[in-house]
Amino acid sequence: MTENTQQQTAPITELPTQYAPAEVEGPLYERWVERGYFEADAKSDKPPYTIVIPPPNVTGSLHLGHAFEHTLIDALTRRKRMQGFETLWQPGMDHAGIATQNVVERELAKEGKSRHDLGREAFVERVWQWKAESGGQISGQMKRLGDGVAWSRERFTMDEGLSQAVQTIFKKLYDDELIYRAERIINWCPRCLTAISDIEVEYQDDDGELVSIRYGEGDDSLVVATTRAETMLGDTAVAVHPDDERYQHLIGKQIKLPLTDRTIPVVADTHVDPEFGTGAVKVTPAHDPNDFEIGQRHSLPNLAVMDERAVITVHGPFQGLDRMEARSAIVAALRAEGRIVAEKRPYAHSVGHCSRCKTTIEPRLSMQWWVKVGPLAQAAGDAVRDGKVKIHPQEMEKRYFDWVDNLHDWCISRQLWWGHRIPVWYGPNGEVVCVGPDEQPPTGEGWHQDTDVLDTWFSSGLWPFSTLGWPERTESLEKFYPNSVLVTGYDILFFWVARMMMFGLYAMDGTPPFHTIALHGMVRDQNGKKMSKSFGNVVNPLDWMDEYGSDAVRFTLANGANPGVDVPIGEDWVKASRNFANKIWNATRFALMNGATVEGPLPDASQMSATDRWILSRLNKTVAEVDAFYDDYQFAKLADALYHFAWDEVFDWYVELSKTTFFAGGEQAKVSGRVLGEVLDVMLRLLHPIVPFVTETLWTTLTGGESLVIADWPKDSGFRDEAAEQEIELVQQVVTEVRRFRSDQGLQPGQKVPARLDVTGTALAPHEAAIRQLLRLQPEGEGFAATASLPVAGATVALDLSGTIDVEAERKRLTKDLAAAEKEKAQANGKLGNEAFLAKAPDNVVEKIRTRLAKADEDIARIEAQLATLPQA
Repeated sequence: MTENTQQQTAPITELPTQYAPAEVEGPLYERWVERGYFEADAKSDKPPYTIVIPPPNVTGSLHLGHAFEHTLIDALTRRKRMQGFETLWQPGMDHAGIATQNVVERELAKEGKSRHDLGREAFVERVWQWKAESGGQISGQMKRLGDGVAWSRERFTMDEGLSQAVQTIFKKLYDDELIYRAERIINWCPRCLTAISDIEVEYQDDDGELVSIRYGEGDDSLVVATTRAETMLGDTAVAVHPDDERYQHLIGKQIKLPLTDRTIPVVADTHVDPEFGTGAVKVTPAHDPNDFEIGQRHSLPNLAVMDERAVITVHGPFQGLDRMEARSAIVAALRAEGRIVAEKRPYAHSVGHCSRCKTTIEPRLSMQWWVKVGPLAQAAGDAVRDGKVKIHPQEMEKRYFDWVDNLHDWCISRQLWWGHRIPVWYGPNGEVVCVGPDEQPPTGEGWHQDTDVLDTWFSSGLWPFSTLGWPERTESLEKFYPNSVLVTGYDILFFWVARMMMFGLYAMDGTPPFHTIALHGMVRDQNGKKMSKSFGNVVNPLDWMDEYGSDAVRFTLANGANPGVDVPIGEDWVKASRNFANKIWNATRFALMNGATVEGPLPDASQMSATDRWILSRLNKTVAEVDAFYDDYQFAKLADALYHFAWDEVFDWYVELSKTTFFAGGEQAKVSGRVLGEVLDVMLRLLHPIVPFVTETLWTTLTGGESLVIADWPKDSGFRDEAAEQEIELVQQVVTEVRRFRSDQGLQPGQKVPARLDVTGTALAPHEAAIRQLLRLQPEGEGFAATASLPVAGATVALDLSGTIDVEAERKRLTKDLAAAEKEKAQANGKLGNEAFLAKAPDNVVEKIRTRLAKADEDIARIEAQLATLPQA
């Protein structure tokens, strides 16, 4: 079943009585790293398996989202390494332009300084100093979690090699006329003083005001509504739908813009929805993306009325006011002129905020650098359509196509100092020169470099190949590109994933950056609510690791990981996973003390008991099942399959059924000890990618092998024994049914009861001793009187309950329960027999009543059977 090629020593058969994760995990991880298990050799002739880490921000620390994603990636890479692949899990961090600059600026503010006091060069040097001293704490936290990354290959998006890759692709795109500079509307943060990407904008419902303002006079007037009254100072038109009969007489006319000495035209544009509001909209091209498009279509002027800090720059009475102050002042002035037709306050509407500083975003017309994404996005879409790249789960493909097929040009410039500076120089006579990494920038009087830096997503979009040495054709690039799979959240499918697809196909001659995109959901609290500091439900995974161990956190996260679906998690579930780790520990410890071994070949099936053959058959089915789930990225299902195989079948059934054999000793005990050793060996290998620490400790103790990290992944040997499985299923039926009966009679689990087992001539005969052991059944003995008889699975179990229960009290209890069940049945039958009710009731309500009826019938049959077994008075 496994081909363990490692040199084995005599197994150790003793383990501490309790598993202590805190004592095991740290030293064990250091040992793995020191021995180089996670490193990847580009010269190896093994088939490659590559995954990149979605690079966390250098400012970040491990949160549950990281722990979740890293657990899934680590499980995949550990399994592939065990399967014989040359496995590379590429680590690294993102320089996180805005976030990092904000952190250092806050540090400077404590000293009473700003970045401008230092100047650009000194400020950037200060950021590098911060990075060396304080950045990257997440690396140590990844080690706590057990991440099997190739640490010697760790990269940073601002290191020398990646900077060369950024400059190379910028130059290539520029030369191919796919990068250009133009004035467009962008998301602007008045606090960070930079353009920001769509993903850095967080939308939330804010309470504002909706004011309706009358423009023009008399019959030549119309009403527009706005939540941003301050922008009216920059209006250059009013737009109406060309087919709107109400405004036909105004199209093409000039009307007076209130509070100003300007007139503006009324234009007809199909973008306007005549059914919404008054059917007329104010057009402010310099401060709204939709208005900008209208302005382009009608050649309207772009009138900016705010500076970079969102302070009004025009019209005397309001000049110098912050946009929020100006909003109130302008509404008051309009009200004084009788221009306010209606006001709605508060008015909840969606408003964009900077994800870093929470400042309200201001759409702003600005000169920026852009990527012409049309041909790049087309290629990114075609790669999925043509099957070169598969998205998992497949239903996420539609969201991907909706995005890449409708991409707008990408604003890549940021008004920051920390980041990859745009490699463009401007000359004294209007010259523009883009400089590649091996070219000398122009020098001389009047020449200067662009002051902007590139969007962080620009460099992280190169991550699958820049980390491997591109633009050089390195051995690593040849070996490990393209990546085998990308594991990431569906929330950045449109941003990071799309950019990697565009850049990978463009830079690598049409070869996509990965074969598969495996998307997972977001981690939420146990009630399914988003985790947020404002909700008070954010969890630090390190706290749970300290309390319950890293394996417990990992197993809980994997157990909730259905593809593309959000993952609820609560502390009680982590406790349950800790209990599972303890169960594995205690059961393996018991097995080692009672003869479990991996020494020598497996005995022939003819020497095995049915119990032995059953567990080996179930083991091989589990291997096949787990492999199928891994290949389909069904982490929750594979974790569940492993949990139930280990806890239910191995520990609760096989070990318990085999105790009589182990206690009896002899040849059969040796056979079962070897079978149990095989089962534990394979089971620990299967569990290792998800819970690496406890399995490593147990497996090396059991087998004497060097490490599970480099052990062979189990293979399905093909061994099946359906007859043995059916036989043990009968045993399980007997034990389960009698246990239920004992519980119904109020007997304690450990309470012994005299019993007669009539199993002669049945498949249960060889298991009588084990059944008695599991059910705490004593031999009949003298004076045995069968007061209850249970026919089950072709056998009869007769019990002597005299002296163990109060028969009359039990009869009263059961009679009361029977009456309640019969009443429930009568009520359900009454509703299901009422045609008027059935005609009106929803299908789900009717189905619930049918379920209640079936349950009532089941309860009645069970209670009547229990009453029949009670001795007569």
